[in-house]
Amino acid sequence: MIDMLPSFGGFLGTFGAFILALSIIVAIHEYGHYIVGRWCGIHAEVFSLGFGPVLFSTFDKHGTRWQLAALPFGGYVKFLGDADAASGKDGSQISEMTPEEAKRTMHGAALWRRSATVAAGPVFNFILSIVVFAGVMWTQGVAVETPTVGSLKTLPQEQSALQEGDEILAVDGKEVADFGELFTLTDTLDLGPVEYTVRRDGEVTEVTGPFPMPARIDQIHPKSAAMDVGLEVGDVIQTIEGKPITAFRELRQIVEVSEGRPLLMSVWRDGKTFDVTLVPQRRDLPLPEGGFETRYLIGVSGGLFFEPLTETPGPFEAVGYGIQQTWSIVKSSLSGLAHIVTGAISSCNLQGPLGIAETSGAAASQGVQSFVWFIAVLSTAVGLLNLFPVPVLDGGHLVFHAYEAVVGKPPTDRALRVFFAVGLAFIVTLMVFALSNDIFCP
Repeated sequence: MIDMLPSFGGFLGTFGAFILALSIIVAIHEYGHYIVGRWCGIHAEVFSLGFGPVLFSTFDKHGTRWQLAALPFGGYVKFLGDADAASGKDGSQISEMTPEEAKRTMHGAALWRRSATVAAGPVFNFILSIVVFAGVMWTQGVAVETPTVGSLKTLPQEQSALQEGDEILAVDGKEVADFGELFTLTDTLDLGPVEYTVRRDGEVTEVTGPFPMPARIDQIHPKSAAMDVGLEVGDVIQTIEGKPITAFRELRQIVEVSEGRPLLMSVWRDGKTFDVTLVPQRRDLPLPEGGFETRYLIGVSGGLFFEPLTETPGPFEAVGYGIQQTWSIVKSSLSGLAHIVTGAISSCNLQGPLGIAETSGAAASQGVQSFVWFIAVLSTAVGLLNLFPVPVLDGGHLVFHAYEAVVGKPPTDRALRVFFAVGLAFIVTLMVFALSNDIFCP
């Protein structure tokens, strides 16, 4: 991982990471509205990144004013005939236009053109997510089918018996055909060093190596107990409450049954040992089959004792992975929201701007890849949120367009003003609620 600026752990770094992530996501979202609107013949008067006083602006050859404003907490595209950034109708301006000029507005263009322009913002957010996820897979590569050692990770114990390029055929006499079988096997293997059957330079041999998934930290999750006490990727947990542990599954099991009690851990890092006390946090986690389960966590993920040998995926495989990952986030987000509304899980799972900012800073502190991944996740969330059928959001506009398609005419201007006022009140209430979660939830 490439580190970002050292200051990313502090307030300025967190704020900067949040603004950078938000600016990228907003710029892509609004550009979707702009470019599709232009393709549909709808003229954009202003493309603004940020709100408030204008710091810089310039006009392009299409007559659109591109500007950077002082408050970097969003952005907007103001189309011809709009009264405001929320695309409210400027009736007086439109009434003075010729029929041909009115067709270049967001209120006089054909319905399908307006709908395409509105939907483009969220769609571009999803496209950004897919591209990022696919790009990460492309640069990281995918593990070859047969479990093969790419490089060995640093551990306290000697592991020179295994070498780079070794193909793992069996573990303690149990055959493994792929990584899925290897991961499954780690739940039932006896603890301690194991015997590996490997193919090396064309010959099959037996070697002794560490437990496949040692109690080594491969990932630190943002806003977690592990991050709070300064644990790092590569740390190895050697004891918990004085009890020696070998495997990551032991760490997971002890934390899960802790009921939130503080745990004293002895940690190995770069040849030195130190103690930390962590307090496991209660979290609601999405299940693959749907729904949620509540578990105690310290915010770490483990992995194999080696980095797998990888190969570059094909473009279709990478894009397919990006689509799958984006859809997975959409499904888990909708499921989580439904469970919050029904009271099945805590409403504290809903983060506000402070929580998102803290998460963005934590992601940035772990490196470029982690931060870029966070941007993709947040972009999916922003795209999904904007599709909710709430007036002032893109989804609300699409509902009005659907009404117009069925009835044959749009809602009256008075009705729209009422709907927008209600929608704005709902959004403000939701933001206040989420902000209170950031402040008061543990």
